Amino acid sequence: MIKRCFDVVIAAVALVAVSPILAIAAIAIKIESRGPVLHRAMRVGRNQDPFVLLKLRSMRVGTTDSGPGVTASHDSRITRVGRVCRRFKLDELPQLWNVIRGDMSLVGPRPEDARYLPQYTSEQLALFGWRPGITSPASVEYRDEEGVLATMVKEGRDLDAAYRHVQQDKLRIELDYFPHATFRSDLVWLFRTVAAVAR
Repeated sequence: MIKRCFDVVIAAVALVAVSPILAIAAIAIKIESRGPVLHRAMRVGRNQDPFVLLKLRSMRVGTTDSGPGVTASHDSRITRVGRVCRRFKLDELPQLWNVIRGDMSLVGPRPEDARYLPQYTSEQLALFGWRPGITSPASVEYRDEEGVLATMVKEGRDLDAAYRHVQQDKLRIELDYFPHATFRSDLVWLFRTVAAVAR
């Protein structure tokens, strides 16, 4: 209950604070390419319940289904504004509304695309006992995930295979943390996330 109250208060304050940034990003997105400002993606949340995750649109309209389900650096589908938004994690800011709605928490396992659930082990499926989060230890560790994937592709790996490798490592990190997580440790990872983005 304490964590939920904290999530709602901080997310509401943060959403008001970043609203000018969101407004500028929205205008830039609309100027550069046609289509909606927000991208709505179906994700699997707590107890494997589906929900709509909100992000600033960073790809050209109609291209999300024309290529791999994951993206690496220099993906031609990503717009110039989208690259800036992704670099500074601005595309994640609308998820503060997901936190207020109760779909997500500030700190929790990253929400998953349903297509990858069949690859989960029974142990990994236990992560759906927590409300998914905007950030997590794995998110900080792989804050440049697209760059990591791009490097692995250059080394000769298939993009999907590279993502599965990264995904398994991220799940390992999450499983090491969340069964023992506390409100205090969540605060630590929240501050580490802010520091990582700032760097």
